[in-house]
Amino acid sequence: MLASMGSVSEHPGHLRDFLSRTSFFGGLDASVIDQVMGLLKEHRYPAGTTVFAEGDCGKSMYLVRTGELIVQRCCPDGSPVRLLMMRPGDHFGVTTLIDMEPRPFSCIAEKDSLLYELTNADLYQLYKQNWKTYLLLLQNINRELCRRLHKAASRIATLEDRLHEKS
Repeated sequence: MLASMGSVSEHPGHLRDFLSRTSFFGGLDASVIDQVMGLLKEHRYPAGTTVFAEGDCGKSMYLVRTGELIVQRCCPDGSPVRLLMMRPGDHFGVTTLIDMEPRPFSCIAEKDSLLYELTNADLYQLYKQNWKTYLLLLQNINRELCRRLHKAASRIATLEDRLHEKS
């Protein structure tokens, strides 16, 4: 089943409040959030629907408004490994706004989900319209990527410690 797509139907005030509580938009002025809100596209994914598959060309990130989604990747033997559960307020795919590389994981709706999409073309449009807003959003993207790098480094260190304990 394909996802339905369209412009954002949520009341602007409710959407602004929701976005301001997310790590992606947190700390940004209401005027910045309002400008980005105009770029978002709404997608509904029924449970079991694939949002994107590992290896797909990525050009957008998603913010979860409602529902739950599983981020997973395939092992060499083809079996899926669950990496993360995405819930309301979470976002994923943000690296594709910058590097436009194939997606390193798949995302599947575990429950009926409502997502907001922001594409790299939207980000470029924002750059052309208001570079200050663009820089503020890029700064939040960089903060989030740094948080994720620190978390990954911590997990790697924990795994290395476990390996050395067993030796």
